[in-house]
Amino acid sequence: MVGFSSLPHWLEALLGEKFFNPCLFHETAKKNEKNIFCLDCCTSICSHCLPPHRSHRLLQIRRYVYHDVIRLDDIEKLIDCSFVQAYTTNSAKVVFLNQRPQSRPFRGSGNICSTCDRSLQDPYLFCSLACKVHHLVRTEGGVSNYLYECEFLPLSEGPKGESFCDFDDGQMTPDSVLESPISFRTSSGSSASGGGIIGCRTLACTATTDFVRKKRTSVTVSRIPYRPTCSPASEIALSMNRRKGIPQRAPLY
Repeated sequence: MVGFSSLPHWLEALLGEKFFNPCLFHETAKKNEKNIFCLDCCTSICSHCLPPHRSHRLLQIRRYVYHDVIRLDDIEKLIDCSFVQAYTTNSAKVVFLNQRPQSRPFRGSGNICSTCDRSLQDPYLFCSLACKVHHLVRTEGGVSNYLYECEFLPLSEGPKGESFCDFDDGQMTPDSVLESPISFRTSSGSSASGGGIIGCRTLACTATTDFVRKKRTSVTVSRIPYRPTCSPASEIALSMNRRKGIPQRAPLY
């Protein structure tokens, strides 16, 4: 595979950096994982290292299935990411930074990554940013035609305006779904991939709970003896109904 020697320094450092290792400068602090990349310093930092880097261009690195990913909106400000397979999680699109190892090569029919032969959805050509970069270096000699000028790149903000490093450790939940040009959604608007499994599990748990409740209710009711309650008028009517046969008169002597 072609090396990264012809790349800009920040991109070479980004794709070669090891994230989520403990910060050596803040060993005793909580949440000291290095999940932020400073483009101006070309190094990874933790949230406690931020003060001197506030004016620098920063990227939030996230983690999914033990692999580094980055928000598509952030990295697209720096380099063209078209045809890189994207995923959607927490209402944000992300792409993998580096190629993921495969236990066996893909042998089926369908679309595959142009660099590592990983199975992809149409019309994507690359499974990660690194795979596209390798392809451009091999076929065009570099990525200069695909870079964008970006002089200001602050950390992305969360739903309430917080920085992601302030309220999120960068770990993504496994409910991420594949981002496809064709929307696979049900009539209710929920995603048909991943969300259906969660929905089925939820329904199964609810059904089991209802069954247990009904079973307990029936057992409780069966233990209570049946004692009908009647009004005085009803009791008189019941006593009259109990009289059967023809009344017998006293014998005449």
